[in-house]
Amino acid sequence: MAEVLVYVDHVDGAVRKPTLELLTLARRIGEPVAVHLGAHADEAAKVLAEYGAVKVLAADAPEFAEYLVAPKVDALQAAYDAVSPAAVLLPSSAEGKEIGARLAVRIGSGIITDAVDLEAGAEGPVATQSVFAASYTTKSRITKGTPIITVKPNSAAPEAAPAAGTVEQLAVTVADSSKGTKIVSRTPRESTGRPELTEAAIVVSGGRGVNGAENFPVIEALADSLGAAVGASRAAVDAGWYPHTNQVGQTGKSVSPQLYIAAGISGAIQHRAGMQTSKTIVAINKDEEAPIFELVDYGVVGDLFEVVPALTDEVKTRKG
Repeated sequence: MAEVLVYVDHVDGAVRKPTLELLTLARRIGEPVAVHLGAHADEAAKVLAEYGAVKVLAADAPEFAEYLVAPKVDALQAAYDAVSPAAVLLPSSAEGKEIGARLAVRIGSGIITDAVDLEAGAEGPVATQSVFAASYTTKSRITKGTPIITVKPNSAAPEAAPAAGTVEQLAVTVADSSKGTKIVSRTPRESTGRPELTEAAIVVSGGRGVNGAENFPVIEALADSLGAAVGASRAAVDAGWYPHTNQVGQTGKSVSPQLYIAAGISGAIQHRAGMQTSKTIVAINKDEEAPIFELVDYGVVGDLFEVVPALTDEVKTRKG
């Protein structure tokens, strides 16, 4: 069976969930070969093997941390040259999409970004995408070169399938041309203790109806009771009520959780484009004509300041 390269997204060897999803999808079209860049490859290999990686190509170089993106492209190209894979899969993060695009240019291949599903096809992998602000679903395949596909988080449930996960060192030469942009400083992001927005299984978002930054703790309380991430509409972000990093929408982040709860969000197309692929959508809005109700699985017509606290209390009660 042909091998499929999977780019590993990790933090100091702790493999992030989107990578486990990629390994699960990769098994549909071949044998997953993980590419781990940075330290702690042996630690990560245990998890990667559990989810189907037949081997792990590992490389560590100071350039991966000292320069933006390009040295990692050098490494992924080295893995590509060593394996001649049937496809290359990466997470649809900002970095993942840039690495994938640069690799596609280098090897003369097509690229599909933001796929939400992947299946084997007679002429190569077929990717499903949600396009035009989630108004259409398309199926596409690469017609030139090796398919390079980035996949949105929460597109597949990670499924364990133990494999060898043998660690092999990957020889990487970082080109001088890859050192054009140097990282001069880093500032750790302040942790909220909540899941990463784009990776969370549950997202609770607030919009214009929250009516002020001082009221967002109502949204946060529900999110915390569910172990969810907190999102915000563009209106709430533009008003300065919540950080831009939490914006869900066409000009913010795209999310595809198992459960999406929208409180006080009207459902403008800008917002819908960033959350419409969520598996289950619940909306709370006092305007029964709000566009958001057109796409929900469950709708609650009511004042969010009454409904959300009641829902939070009920969740806490049921959790004991």
